[in-house]
Amino acid sequence: MSQVEESIEVRVPVHTAYNQWTQFETFPEFMDGVERIEQRTDTLTHWVTKVGGQEREFDAEITEQIPDERVAWTTVNGEAKQAGVVTFHRIQDDTTKVMLQMDFDPSGVAETVGDKLGFVKRQVSGDLRRFKEFMESRGSETGAWRGEV
Repeated sequence: MSQVEESIEVRVPVHTAYNQWTQFETFPEFMDGVERIEQRTDTLTHWVTKVGGQEREFDAEITEQIPDERVAWTTVNGEAKQAGVVTFHRIQDDTTKVMLQMDFDPSGVAETVGDKLGFVKRQVSGDLRRFKEFMESRGSETGAWRGEV
């Protein structure tokens, strides 16, 4: 298993950053390589990704969700094996630190080499940077799910 941990400060209140993160179907707007996400139930999402020309499909289950604090997930079937958590920390009333921690299991030679070269870390960092731009340019979330898991 490999691990990546990245964080970024976003100039929006905690509840705004958290609310947007619960809108999984918008992830393709700021996550590179994410083609589509379908929210199948309150806790199950189906992902279609395309990275380095390789398309993958998998399901991820939300294992913990606490409004304005954290969202944790793990893959439950499909072509990717990963688990992670994103946490939201109030820096100021209008600034939130978004921290993402993820464990993943690269499969095959290309993914293993890409992992060793820091590809996943750079991709996560870029995704968080695009999330920041997405949020700060909008100033508000596209929706919210305030349930707890």
